[in-house]
Amino acid sequence: MVKEADSLKEAGYTVTVIYQYWNEWGTALDMQLLQTKKWKSIRVGGDPSAAKFVYLKSRIRQKLAMKLSNILGFGFGFAETAITRCLTEQTNFAQSIKADLYIAHNLGALPAAVSASKKNKAKCGFDAEDFHRYEVTNNKTSLDYKIKKYIEDKYLAQVDYLTTSSPLISAAYQECYPQLKPITLLNVFPQQHISMVDHTDKPLQLFWFSQTIGSARGLETVIDVINHLDELAFELHLLGNHDVEIIETFNSRLKSAKKSKIFYHRPIPADEIFKFASQFDIGLATELSYPENRDICLTNKIFTYVQAGLAIIATDTSAQSQLLENYPHMGDTYENGNIEALKKLLTLYANHREKLAARKKQALTYGNEKLNWNLEQQTFLELVANTLAN
Repeated sequence: MVKEADSLKEAGYTVTVIYQYWNEWGTALDMQLLQTKKWKSIRVGGDPSAAKFVYLKSRIRQKLAMKLSNILGFGFGFAETAITRCLTEQTNFAQSIKADLYIAHNLGALPAAVSASKKNKAKCGFDAEDFHRYEVTNNKTSLDYKIKKYIEDKYLAQVDYLTTSSPLISAAYQECYPQLKPITLLNVFPQQHISMVDHTDKPLQLFWFSQTIGSARGLETVIDVINHLDELAFELHLLGNHDVEIIETFNSRLKSAKKSKIFYHRPIPADEIFKFASQFDIGLATELSYPENRDICLTNKIFTYVQAGLAIIATDTSAQSQLLENYPHMGDTYENGNIEALKKLLTLYANHREKLAARKKQALTYGNEKLNWNLEQQTFLELVANTLAN
């Protein structure tokens, strides 16, 4: 969303972003980010500190809507209210801003964007970074699936364009809604102009990041492999929000490794992550294949590695396998959970640093020449211009 807002502002559009509180550490990073932006932002729905009553009311409203959806069905606005805490506030503010185009960037914002576009006789777009109905589970009888499918069926038919963050998500939505013809906008970033750093005198440095460091993210397999390679030295660097419990869990799991260590880093501003990541050797994209969305999505993680000049080791999800086939020689995939396969890759790069350097150089080349927002935004801006012209 930030990249699209930046591109639109730089192209001469007036841009207003409507968003809501999520958590404290994210809000602190938002404050730093927003100080650097030229577009306007409006936060709605309160927060636990400065606007407790509005925040509490919106939470109660959402929880009640969730219960009523489960009992009475999805009519009467129950599904829309259940899927986002701030439906009312988002809708009211969006409708009050007379725009030519409203763009939703998550499923909860989609009803508000469609409603505002109808009221103000404007256009509407939706950016699907995930295949939302299968974000949580593949179980079609689950309430989460049913609500999200209901929202998609009701509102995607009313948008003027649909973009997605991976070719396979585009294919999935195309199958569901043939009339939409989704356009893929990879979740890449502006060119970074990173310089490669020689780490041959250090242990092999592995890097993984996400909003939260937790279990069941594929990291357990990495730690187990490090234990099996006790004769080699590794540094596993994890960046994200974390607690004492997960540190104790992972450190205890690593206890048989004598030469290796895990380092834990707190979240940092988004524009600092490339410089931070560039100090490491290998970016780990340990995505799971369940639910379906995880198998077909391409996260910002893997593109961060590319643009930071890291060699990539990724699980063989359908989307990651396709990406590394289309952009060869910058990384490798391994079967998810296969300790022996990952062991071979880490051993190869630990013992043959020249091959590691070649992978890193190729990733950086792709990041500078092909996989970056400087190029991808051209597709986005053309789409916006064509949408507004029709």
